[in-house]
Amino acid sequence: MVNKVSIGLIQAKNDVNGDEPVHLHKEKAIEKHIKMVRDAASKGAQIICLQEIFYGPYFCSEQNAKWYEAAEEVPNGPTVQLFSSLARELGTVMILPVYERVGIGTYYNTAAVIDADGTYLGKYRKQHIPHVGVGNNGWGFWEKYYFKPGNLGYPVFDTAFAKVGVYICYDRHFPEGARLLGLNGAEIVFNPSATVAGLSEYLWKLEQPAHAVANGYYVAAINRVGMEAPWNMGEFYGQSYLVDPRGQFVAVGSRDQDEIILAEMDKNKIHEVRDTWQFYRDRRPETYDDMVKLLP
Repeated sequence: MVNKVSIGLIQAKNDVNGDEPVHLHKEKAIEKHIKMVRDAASKGAQIICLQEIFYGPYFCSEQNAKWYEAAEEVPNGPTVQLFSSLARELGTVMILPVYERVGIGTYYNTAAVIDADGTYLGKYRKQHIPHVGVGNNGWGFWEKYYFKPGNLGYPVFDTAFAKVGVYICYDRHFPEGARLLGLNGAEIVFNPSATVAGLSEYLWKLEQPAHAVANGYYVAAINRVGMEAPWNMGEFYGQSYLVDPRGQFVAVGSRDQDEIILAEMDKNKIHEVRDTWQFYRDRRPETYDDMVKLLP
């Protein structure tokens, strides 16, 4: 068993104006991220995670049917197939957040998990879907226009290097799923995000370290950087990080730069923390029935 694992987190700006065609966004972003993935692997990254719907802008700033064109099948779409080949070539595990299409007109915010030999292990579909305005210009996190809530539960994937869970962006505000990922065996949970300065920035380095402590695992949080035209609804403030099961930051990225954050995960620390804080032993699920009741 490998006890120490190198984690690579990729944060990046979107380089194409949102008024441009969808295919141009995807081409430019995929080209950029392939280079960054190769760079991360050359520096020793064994598990690499990209940001939420990495191959374009955060288009949920507006409600525009144009962006449905960005969706692909998972795993049979071209982007997952391309990065599966890349994972096999580089010997790296990848968490690949994409826009998923199922059948005709059904869409999810999804992350595919690809093993180090290029095998597609499965996917996580974002469970909690926001619909929140930002500012007074009509922009916002209008995700209910684009995504159905996830329906695949909280799977954990047994990769070549670690047992991996995924939570996506707004999910991080909900401790229930974070606990279920721990119960399902996660050693590290990746949270690819797109979040801007203002409303919830103060929670960015608060909630997820708390999840790590409460559940005795590592959390890797990824956020894009920069302003995205034409919406310019706020600054994507980067600061991607890895936090350990004690809530200590192992590495934190810059606020405004394209960057690969490299950090080491030590599985021995998971064992040490769980031997000290027996939260899984002492939890009382038989007393929690009221949590799943509908409120009046």
